[in-house]
Amino acid sequence: MAEFVVKIADDRGRVQQHIEQGYSEAEVRDRFSQQGYLVYWVKPQGMLTSGVSLRGRRKLKQSTFLVFNQQFLTLIRAGLPILNSLELLIKRQKDAQLKQLLENVRERVKGGELLSDAFAAQGIVPKIYTTTLMAGEKSGNIDEVLTRYIGFQRLAMTFRKKLFVSLIYPTLLVTVVLIMVTFLFTYVVPKFADLFNSLDQKLPAITLFMLAVGQNAQKYAPFVFVGLVIVGFLLWRWKDTDRGADRIDRVILSIPLLGDIRLKHQVASFSRMLSTLLQGGLPLVPAMETAGASMSSRRIIKGVMRAGIRVREGQGLAGSLEEQEIFPDLAVEMIEVGESTGALPSMLNSVAEFYEEDVQTALGASMALIEPIILMIMAVFVGGVLISLYLPIFSMGVH
Repeated sequence: MAEFVVKIADDRGRVQQHIEQGYSEAEVRDRFSQQGYLVYWVKPQGMLTSGVSLRGRRKLKQSTFLVFNQQFLTLIRAGLPILNSLELLIKRQKDAQLKQLLENVRERVKGGELLSDAFAAQGIVPKIYTTTLMAGEKSGNIDEVLTRYIGFQRLAMTFRKKLFVSLIYPTLLVTVVLIMVTFLFTYVVPKFADLFNSLDQKLPAITLFMLAVGQNAQKYAPFVFVGLVIVGFLLWRWKDTDRGADRIDRVILSIPLLGDIRLKHQVASFSRMLSTLLQGGLPLVPAMETAGASMSSRRIIKGVMRAGIRVREGQGLAGSLEEQEIFPDLAVEMIEVGESTGALPSMLNSVAEFYEEDVQTALGASMALIEPIILMIMAVFVGGVLISLYLPIFSMGVH
């Protein structure tokens, strides 16, 4: 028996990582899944200390990995064996990280490992990909499951690009506002303070207040900046803890507009992943565990895990999700129709399409609302600062 490092989560969402003995990665994974745990990954212990481990490296570029899979699929469909296809793609691969990963996969496959296990051992390949490959290996239709995975990735990347484009202008607007405010308080206001001190004139209360704010801002700006960096770093570390991730996820989901958009985005992503895995021939419970573990919302992860336990006990998917009170009612109803008609994968795709479109609409509406609000706040704020600074000058002109 070999030793494996296992990362799991229980029904309360508590993440654990420890060493277990087993005959294979699949055997250890199945053992913990049957006990009701959500299995994030199982890795041979040596992979965490060997020279070929990819732990600590940056994530794979999704676009580069997608191109590799498109080329890989083309070669397999042309009749080339898997090893020959890998050899050819390794020679043509320009991304150094992906090239090293593929070289390690090739050596493992040469040693007798399954392709899915070889990719899973790298530690940075998406779990949905290795699970999809495993389903294709069991059914003998690797080209078919790869086609579904590529289609899923294309849709997911298109959706993420649309979200990114929608957020560019508001982000730039907020950045410009912050830079302008910082410039006003740390440079412009102190200059006016020097001017008014030389005039030795009685100043209005609002002007005195603004000058005090500006002088303190200039004096303490470096300390405030350092403090913000430290707080940001601590929050970044805290979000990687179970308690921190739960608290941050709860806060985000409680925000009236943003929380609704995030929840719908997670529901769309989960539905799309689950549909892809089911179409690849994976059983429902393992497919739920894989799709659930790929989510970023802790509430979704915990809910899907608890629903997976109920499905394993014999309850339907729609009823199990409804008990968790995480999925919108409409999504649950659509899934229930898909279950009753035997068309669950296609109905899950419909759920994903509906909520992806809903997210786009809600995001567009919120951005259309946020942009003028930011502009109005900026106008009032900057206008107030300038009026308070020029008011003494206007008074001098009158006298």
